[in-house]
Amino acid sequence: MPMSMNELEKALRGLRLSGMIPTLQTRALQVGSHEMNFVEAFSWMVQDELDRRRSRLLDRRFAHSGLPERKTLEEIDWSYNPKLPKRTLLELATLAFIDAKENVLLIGRPGTGKSHAAKALALSAVQRGYKVLYREAHTLLEEIHLARELGEIKKYRLQLQAAEVLIIDDLFLRRLPPSAGEELADVLMSRYEKLSTVVTSNRPVEDWAALLGDVVVVTPLLDRLMHHGHLLKFDGKSWRLKESAARLANHHAEA
Repeated sequence: MPMSMNELEKALRGLRLSGMIPTLQTRALQVGSHEMNFVEAFSWMVQDELDRRRSRLLDRRFAHSGLPERKTLEEIDWSYNPKLPKRTLLELATLAFIDAKENVLLIGRPGTGKSHAAKALALSAVQRGYKVLYREAHTLLEEIHLARELGEIKKYRLQLQAAEVLIIDDLFLRRLPPSAGEELADVLMSRYEKLSTVVTSNRPVEDWAALLGDVVVVTPLLDRLMHHGHLLKFDGKSWRLKESAARLANHHAEA
């Protein structure tokens, strides 16, 4: 005995095929009006379900990554700041550096797009199925400290090492604790030649020893980071200042 549309929808949910439900009636109408045959309509319904599952999987990967937003390289206005390392960024966007276990260091003035580029690379990696973990530098160090306090540092290290790509964003944007140099060196050494790490900072590497307060630690830290790595310098105008100026102009225009 044929099922009603409501019964079909209930059955699809029971079979965990709810991705077919939104277009079920449309596909039925297309078959009834001879726009497509049953096999064609059913194949589209299967594709609808596959698309839904891929979308949900991507959403879960994105949530687990810790990324605060979805950024893409296509959003960058290259003409506004022609000094950006566009060619190298587009090459990195192939994600070959992840398979090669290479690192990426993005250095430059605030507002020039370092974090945007790092998040865009991370999003691409999420979409390609890589395990990604994003943390702002101060958050990463706070989590390490908390893990030590709770006696869970080994568990937290395993979490870091499970990430095929670790993004450490905005290093030196905030004052770091005295142990920061040792902790960062420990993270980078554990990933050296095994996993990829992307670091962004508005301070040149020449300043790192003074900022971390430990010359002895900084040398091996940078050695591990850059031995198999890409150094990109972000010069030129601040995109953030441009956006602020545009918002201010709009505010005055509306007033």
